[in-house]
Amino acid sequence: MDMSSTERGARAHGYLFTETEHNDTYAAIDPTKVNLSGKRVLVTGASRGLGREIAMSFAKSGASGIALLDLLDVATTAGNVVEAAKEAGRPPPEVIQLTTDLTQFALVQQAVDLVASKWDTVDILINNAGSYESLGSSEPEKWWRNFEVNVKGVYLMTRTFLPLLVKSKDKTILVLSSVGAHHTLPGGSGYETSKLAVLKLNSYLMAEYGHEGLLAYAVVPGGVKTDMISGFPQQFHHLLSDTPRMVADTIVFLTKERRQWLAARYVDSRWDMPELLAKKDEIVERDLLKIGLRI
Repeated sequence: MDMSSTERGARAHGYLFTETEHNDTYAAIDPTKVNLSGKRVLVTGASRGLGREIAMSFAKSGASGIALLDLLDVATTAGNVVEAAKEAGRPPPEVIQLTTDLTQFALVQQAVDLVASKWDTVDILINNAGSYESLGSSEPEKWWRNFEVNVKGVYLMTRTFLPLLVKSKDKTILVLSSVGAHHTLPGGSGYETSKLAVLKLNSYLMAEYGHEGLLAYAVVPGGVKTDMISGFPQQFHHLLSDTPRMVADTIVFLTKERRQWLAARYVDSRWDMPELLAKKDEIVERDLLKIGLRI
């Protein structure tokens, strides 16, 4: 049956790719059913919001080491992580607290030196830290901050932690993108264009380091209410109905094993994960979920 124009438009923006979509966590992605014992994970933007929730989900999954990086103090998240592990019946992970401006190369290098003094490898890097500034009402420096955090920060974290990543078995880098990377939402010029840029960066990571076993792909959080919504146009706040826990649990589910077929692809956390995995052959055969021009 042919799709309607509405359905085609929705699919073009990533909606309806799986028959089932979610706004909250569900049994299939329960992190307490995962065993990430022995894995070491680094999460940026970890002081609050999605970053804190992601770190807690990894703790529930039994990850042995969780590094928390943010411009703000991450002590509260560190406590949340330990408590989440205990509540899930998992050993408390080794937590490394990194108060760092990830847009400054020298500071990021200090962070990697500290991590390297404690760990031989980093298995999974979650580039979650983000900034949102709109175009019309912004000051130029604030608008450019989108690219400083969302692109330069991802680049610096990836560049400096690559030596630790490529020594691990997982070698996984995951970046938080946005559904807005694929359409134009008034007010999102700085944020959405920077979130499109990191998809292309992942393509280059696979082109340049795929032969070393690196795996890089993107996850979209959907519409989540975080501290960044102050810059998000008020008329679209009703779209922010997805829970941080769903996004966090989806990320743990995806990274619980190496899924090489996801390299340089884009995954929406609202998609039903079992249904997504069932579409693997179609995704690979048709080379779906990647950016590029089709004519």
